[in-house]
Amino acid sequence: MDKVTLERIQKLHPMVRDEVKQIIQECDEALTGRARIRITQGLRSFEEQEKLYAIGRITSGKKVTNAKAGQSIHNYGLAVDICLMIDGKTASWDTAKDWDNDKVADWYECVKIFARHGWDWGGNWKTFKDLPHFEKKSIPSKKGPVKTSWRTLLKMPRDKQNYVVF
Repeated sequence: MDKVTLERIQKLHPMVRDEVKQIIQECDEALTGRARIRITQGLRSFEEQEKLYAIGRITSGKKVTNAKAGQSIHNYGLAVDICLMIDGKTASWDTAKDWDNDKVADWYECVKIFARHGWDWGGNWKTFKDLPHFEKKSIPSKKGPVKTSWRTLLKMPRDKQNYVVF
């Protein structure tokens, strides 16, 4: 696991940090070739979200998100975007490449690992597919699992570090 990925994991919601470390470790072990996982985005502030939402609307460029501030699971530290780092140098978002020659695209090996841990993949979305994106489906709480929809998360209390309290 590279330093950048570890730093981004440390900013995620405390309830998913260890699980994300485990997922990345499992992905890296499964990708026995030249590719390793890097988290390119984890926790995102509301301000950062607004700037992304403005792209293609207020500022020039192609739209990169349909989520306003508070409407992205990234805003709660419960989502990550990934890329494959090839030979530790080159970022790749190629979902078809099989760098380890095991007859399964490396990207999809990771999709399966995230799914086993209860994470949704943006590539399964009906509209605005987001292939690098994974988000936690639900978080255990004293009252039972909490579905991680932004509408639910937005209303929940926050701790001193501004993380949602489950």
